[in-house]
Amino acid sequence: MGSADVVPGVSGGTIAVLVGIYERLVHAISMASKALGNVVRLRFREAGQRLREIDWGLILPLLIGIGVAIFTLASVISTLLDDHPEAMAGLFTGLVAASAWVAWRMIRRPHAASGVIVVVVAVAFFLLLGLKGGAVADPSWIAIFGAGAIAICAMILPGISGSFLLLMLGMYDFIINAVDGRDFPVLGVFALGCLVGIVLFSQVLDWALSAYHDIVVAAMVGLLIGSFRVLWPWPGGVDSTEVGAPTGNWYAPVLLGLVAAAVVVGITLVVERRSTA
Repeated sequence: MGSADVVPGVSGGTIAVLVGIYERLVHAISMASKALGNVVRLRFREAGQRLREIDWGLILPLLIGIGVAIFTLASVISTLLDDHPEAMAGLFTGLVAASAWVAWRMIRRPHAASGVIVVVVAVAFFLLLGLKGGAVADPSWIAIFGAGAIAICAMILPGISGSFLLLMLGMYDFIINAVDGRDFPVLGVFALGCLVGIVLFSQVLDWALSAYHDIVVAAMVGLLIGSFRVLWPWPGGVDSTEVGAPTGNWYAPVLLGLVAAAVVVGITLVVERRSTA
């Protein structure tokens, strides 16, 4: 998830869907945010109860893995995206296409309305991704805080890339440079914004998944499909929202995409078969 969150157009939430932990993750984050709210209101007994309800066996190794990936792989992934933009975009396209298939299978009672929701959300998101702001060279502390609050909401939604939202806000280069340069004051304010954003948004998302599960999941499938506008390899890989015809060594992105999708589908089917055995 940490590696995915570094890439514009790929969401950490997509990886959570792929490995089958998405709803557990959202619920655990929601419990953690409620515990934090109780601490702020000095309701320590209720906070303790909420903390005991958190799936720590999921959260702790996940947080460690995300942190390690962001700090160790950010520069590696940036280099691969610069040197092989179309091939990497093809790989991510295959992953997200398989994720859309996995997410669709999460719908408990598929029907025509589910398909309509998928199409409407996919088209709307495809158009939204055409928007992109210019880079902000010297953002204020408030802007850094707000960027964190907005980006983290996208990072727990499959299909919406927090990195691409940072691109739309003009903050992507600034934050990536802060990560590479270990600019801890900037990263601290950004992390505080992430904390506030995820506390508020996770509770809304957890409630929505509980009350309107199939509608929310169908919308997530639409988000995944709409994100192809960023992931489409031609022209320029994930740095461009333009969609063009395949050019050059087109077979490399296509092959990588097919392999990635096949691996994901194969792993998903094996896990499901074992869980029902």
